[in-house]
Amino acid sequence: MKILLVEDEPALVETIVSYLNGHAIRCEVAGDIQSALYKIEMHSYDCILLDLMLPDGNGLEVLLHLKRSVRTDGVIVLSAKETLESRIEALQIGADDYLTKPFHLAELLVRIQALFRRRQFSGHNELKINDLRINLLAKEVYVSDKKLDLTKTELDLLLFLVGNENSVLSKAAIAEHLSGDMADMLDNHDFVYAHVKNLKKKLHEAGFQDYIQTVYGLGYKWKNG
Repeated sequence: MKILLVEDEPALVETIVSYLNGHAIRCEVAGDIQSALYKIEMHSYDCILLDLMLPDGNGLEVLLHLKRSVRTDGVIVLSAKETLESRIEALQIGADDYLTKPFHLAELLVRIQALFRRRQFSGHNELKINDLRINLLAKEVYVSDKKLDLTKTELDLLLFLVGNENSVLSKAAIAEHLSGDMADMLDNHDFVYAHVKNLKKKLHEAGFQDYIQTVYGLGYKWKNG
């Protein structure tokens, strides 16, 4: 899962990033509106955590930009504003959730996970595709009740493919999802091939049929049906 945190308080940024990284969530940071808009133009995110009071203006500008651009990134507003009016305004513009500061990190994590499940997997905690079973909360994958030993990257890759089933995902899109900003600095995306190969091997050895198709010249697709 890839998150963009739009927040200008260094101590809070460090705390949130450290906590989310500890729960296998990659977190990129933008400290102001202009930085956030640049990152949003360059990348897509599973969720954007958006502060409203930023050095160069109201964070709602970012939300308005997302909606004008018909972007589907999920947005959770993190704000010290506690008024009903500010909540209603953010939700009416298109925020998916609103969390008032200060908040417990555990609650933030639960809300992020709930938003991810709602947007990617219709709110389910567990996915089943024939003999394949993915527990999203436990981050565990089974084939016919046999637990697979997947790396974090392989699990991220599997969820990205399943969440975009029957759609061709380019190597660049997969690289960005797996590496975030770092993908721009890589000379090539050959590591995507290696992770796809390893994931396919582990699924195959567990007895799961090959749903991951290579679309030559374009990328990869999870073909279901």
